[in-house]
Amino acid sequence: MGWRHEWKYEINAGDVFALRRRLRAVARPDEHTRDGRYTVRSLYFDTPTDKALREKTDGTARREKFRIRYYNGDTSLIRLEKKSKLDALGCKRSAPLAPAQVRAILEGEIDWMLASPDELVRELYAKMRTQGLRPRIIVDYTREPFVYGPGNVRVTLDYGIRTGLDCMGFLDPGCLTVPAGDAPVILEVKWDAFLPDVIRQAVQLTGGRAGAFSKYAQSRIYG
Repeated sequence: MGWRHEWKYEINAGDVFALRRRLRAVARPDEHTRDGRYTVRSLYFDTPTDKALREKTDGTARREKFRIRYYNGDTSLIRLEKKSKLDALGCKRSAPLAPAQVRAILEGEIDWMLASPDELVRELYAKMRTQGLRPRIIVDYTREPFVYGPGNVRVTLDYGIRTGLDCMGFLDPGCLTVPAGDAPVILEVKWDAFLPDVIRQAVQLTGGRAGAFSKYAQSRIYG
């Protein structure tokens, strides 16, 4: 996938009802949802000096982060992802991981990664060796995704952000997580070359605060 435009807005619960109604009228729910939503669990990586966190909070224009992710508590489909940012543009690469491979990473057994056929897995291995990247925190949330064909648009409403410090419990859907402080609802809008007017109008809000909210940074409030 190439570079895509990204907007993020911190919104309130009241905005969600208006946005949900408008988006349902012009877009369609992502085909992978259950009743229009799904849950996301991510395991984020960082260095001993919190490089990813500092680049985010400092507003570094070009930055990257690695995470492992699965949906709806289903560990049969797990993906390693690298999210790169350049100002308001974003790009994501991914590679599949088996549960046993994730367990090995959690236990610090990573030599197998060097022989992986997936370039992204080998890149993570290199940065774990050279930068000290390690699993840092679990982030859970609920997502309502909408898609619109022209412009390859994806609009998401993310809420109920929770965090867990016990990375070893990542593959256990029942592991303990707690609310990540007073986290807002996050509206994200992503598109390729152009954003159709019908979507631009549907996501307009009065008082919505545009910014670069990070679920990872929000979830680090406890350590």
